[in-house]
Amino acid sequence: MGGPVVTWSRTGEGLLLLLRGRTVRTAAPVSAVVGTVLSAVNQGEILLGGVAGPATWVRIGVNYLVPFLVASYGFLSARRVPPAAG
Repeated sequence: MGGPVVTWSRTGEGLLLLLRGRTVRTAAPVSAVVGTVLSAVNQGEILLGGVAGPATWVRIGVNYLVPFLVASYGFLSARRVPPAAG
């Protein structure tokens, strides 16, 4: 899977990796599947009824955001190295 292995040791470095999109390749497919399932289960009836308001769309957005952040956390956790002593 080309490119150097991504590692980090300080919280700021991990946050920068997230903000620079290094977790997207791993987190986006997870978010797409889980978010779609959650949205279908939790807001499906509202969507099919055609009565989705702004609050429904916010909930749908959260259905995708939360799994994206969880998958990103897993990606970053697996690549964390302890900071150098000293």
